[in-house]
Amino acid sequence: MTTTAFFAKIRSYAPLSEAAERAWAALLRPRHYAKDEVVIRAGDVPTHYAFVVHGLLCQHYVGAEGDLIIKYFFPENRIAASVSATMLREPSQFTITAVEDSLLLEYDYAAFKALVAAHPDIAAFYIAYLERHWIIEKEPMEIAFRHDDALQRYRDFIRREPDLHKRLKQHHIAAWLGITPESLSRLRRKIAFGRLGNP
Repeated sequence: MTTTAFFAKIRSYAPLSEAAERAWAALLRPRHYAKDEVVIRAGDVPTHYAFVVHGLLCQHYVGAEGDLIIKYFFPENRIAASVSATMLREPSQFTITAVEDSLLLEYDYAAFKALVAAHPDIAAFYIAYLERHWIIEKEPMEIAFRHDDALQRYRDFIRREPDLHKRLKQHHIAAWLGITPESLSRLRRKIAFGRLGNP
């Protein structure tokens, strides 16, 4: 069942009753996206969240000079959304695209918020999820992007997401770091040279 991984992930934040699981499961809709297919388009008002069962998505936008800027990656067991736009019912500033062929479990945000009101355990999940990803994780990442150079951010990314690093194309990593693919090649040579230079 595609929902097994989903509810295992939800319970990693907070316990969930069988009644809450049944109510939430009724909202879940599996959907396949082909590689390079758009999940959420910038300018549209998104209405759904999506759990990545398998595959990989990225959240991105076009910079002032027309360059691709990647804000976030969503591999397996992540919940993908243009969160602020969905919550505020406003056009998304970002596009979310499938980097690989992907299977998602989508659920309507308004229906989910009704479950939050009706089930205290789903509300507990929601609070824990927002705290972890929008405060505990987000603040250090924002500070790192302001203060660390590209080499340090790249090293941190390899350490934090070694499997994801192997799956991504060079231009995806470069767009996330905010540098050109050529600059990323130079960073890779520096890292490789540093490893070879260590006794």
